Amino acid sequence: MAVLLLKRAVSALLLLVAVTTLAFFLTSLGGTDPGRNILGPGASQEAVAATNHSLGVDRSLLVQYADWAGGVFRGDLGRSYMSNQPVSRELSTHLPVSMSLMGLSLTVVAVASLGLAVLAATGRGRADRLVQLIALAGHAVPGYLLALLLLTAFAVHWHIFPVLGYVPLSISPGRWLSGMVLPVLAVSLSGISGALLQGRGALLDVLDTDYMRTLRSRGISRRALLWRHALRNAAPPWLTAMSLGAVAMLGGSFMVEKVFAMPGLGTLAVNSTLAGDRPVLMGLVVLTAAMVVLVNLLTDLAQLWLTPKARTI
Repeated sequence: MAVLLLKRAVSALLLLVAVTTLAFFLTSLGGTDPGRNILGPGASQEAVAATNHSLGVDRSLLVQYADWAGGVFRGDLGRSYMSNQPVSRELSTHLPVSMSLMGLSLTVVAVASLGLAVLAATGRGRADRLVQLIALAGHAVPGYLLALLLLTAFAVHWHIFPVLGYVPLSISPGRWLSGMVLPVLAVSLSGISGALLQGRGALLDVLDTDYMRTLRSRGISRRALLWRHALRNAAPPWLTAMSLGAVAMLGGSFMVEKVFAMPGLGTLAVNSTLAGDRPVLMGLVVLTAAMVVLVNLLTDLAQLWLTPKARTI
């Protein structure tokens, strides 16, 4: 098992290196001029050239990449072109907002998808059709569109929740939670759809197996049959859907943050893209890629714990 985990960790590290390398060269294709963006359209060409030279962007792309990669290896993500602040500080300022949104959204997705999957698999009939309708709606409605609808209905029209902005948890837990309700709903719906369909299908397959019929014939209660046996065997597909949904939700949360004017990583990504701030963009790539790799590793660990046969692969 230790060898398997080591192989997964090495693969994850290689994937992280490949993604960040590709992203670095792709961001250089935008044609933005950092010096011009910093100094403005009225600056002279000489001043722009001097600024670009001080930033090091007039060197060859390979030299720039080697310098950036060396800094990342030392734990230095560079400095923002626009604010001249360390990229790590820029990320740490916006990260708590995005982590609040993602943490609450994943909790909602896990609880709701599992509960709805159990309801559909055990209730059948109308309950199953209702669950499939919810899943269809989640796949059909984009997160940003749902965010706009929720914002218009529950914040602008009915004034139940705050319209825009973000209040840190440390300042007011109540206002923090109130401001997170609509963004979490907008992010969670698509994740719930994929996870509950996978969980429902896996649970139906497990409940129809021969060994489950044998357990029923021995007089084991329906509750024990479900919670002690069926859910454990149906969990791997559900966990896989959860991990894929978490990755998709990460991208969707960026757009939702922009809709609700939340100062998270999504807002930072949009502003940095418009300004051509490559160090911040690359810091975001490193951070999000690392988060995706971590989610996959945690999913692998959970799969190994739930499925002993996987430990021998």
